[in-house]
Amino acid sequence: MTRAFVFPGQGAQTIGMGKALAEAYPAAKAVFDEVDNALNEKLSSLIWDGDIEELTLTQNAQPALMATSIAAMRALEAEGASIKDAAYVAGHSLGEYSALAASGALTLADTARLLRIRGEAMQKAVPVGVGAMAALLGLDFATASEVAAEAAQGQICQAANDNDPGQVVVSGHKEAVERAIEIAKERGARRALLLPVSAPFHCALMEPAAQTMAEALADVQIVAPAVPVVANVRAEAVNDPNVIRALLVEQVTGSVRWRESVAYMSAQGVSEAWEIGAGKALAGMIRRIEKSVECRAVGTPEEVVAAVESTK
Repeated sequence: MTRAFVFPGQGAQTIGMGKALAEAYPAAKAVFDEVDNALNEKLSSLIWDGDIEELTLTQNAQPALMATSIAAMRALEAEGASIKDAAYVAGHSLGEYSALAASGALTLADTARLLRIRGEAMQKAVPVGVGAMAALLGLDFATASEVAAEAAQGQICQAANDNDPGQVVVSGHKEAVERAIEIAKERGARRALLLPVSAPFHCALMEPAAQTMAEALADVQIVAPAVPVVANVRAEAVNDPNVIRALLVEQVTGSVRWRESVAYMSAQGVSEAWEIGAGKALAGMIRRIEKSVECRAVGTPEEVVAAVESTK
C-alpha cells in the first residue's frame, strides 16, 4: 500500500496535545524539550497546561502544532516505522514546515524558530480587525475565486485555501470578505461564515510577512528531504532545497492548494494517508477529495501502535 504522511495546520490545536506521547516515548518528550530550548521558553507548559486562547495565538499555535506532529513522528520511529515508509509528505499551511522537519529537510530547532517568526510576522502584517477570512461551503474553487474577485472592489479578496471540493476559504480586507459572504450565498453556497482567525492568511495582505520569511529562510540550511514534499503552492512534489526555500516564501501570500495536492498524491498511487499530530481535520478533507484514499489519525500512543501494527 502506497502511503503519504500528512501534517495538520492551524485550528487543530488543543490543550494537552502530545502530552501522552511525551509520557509514553522519551523520543517524543525530547522533541518538546528541544523546541522549548530553541524558543528559550516553556512552550510545552502552554501546550499541556495552558490557556487555549494563548495557545491559539498564531505565534504559539504554529510551533506547538509542529512540535506535536514531530513528537508523533518520533513515537512512530520508536515503534519501528520510518519516514521512508511514506512515498510523499505534505502539510496544510504551517503543516508544510512539519513535513519538512519530519523528512529531515529542516532541523527541528530551525523549524521551531522559523514558525515563531512566521507566526509573529503574519500577526504583525495586518492590524487586528482590518483583515478577515471566511469559509465558503458548497462552492467549487473556480466559483469561489469568481466570488472573491467580484467582492474585492479595489480591496484584497482572494481564494486562500482550496481545502476540498466543497470548502474554499477566502481571505483579505474584512469589508471585502463580508461582501464575499453575501455574494457566495447568492451564488448558491450552502453556508458562508467568517472564521475565528486573528489575521487574513494566504493573501496579498501578507506580503510584509513574506518579506520577513525570505530574510529568515535565507539564513537557514535546507537539505534535500528524505521523501518528496508536496508543496502547497504547487500541488506537486519538490526535492530541491532552493525550490523549497522559494516556495516557503511564496506560501505566505499564495493559496494552499490542498485539494489538488491530495489529487496529485492519489494520481501517483497513494492509497493511504496518515495524519501525523493533532486532530483529524485533514482526514475529513482527504475523504471528500479522494474517497479511495484510506485515512488514519496518528496523534496518541494508541494510534501510533495501531498504525504500526496495520503495516505488519
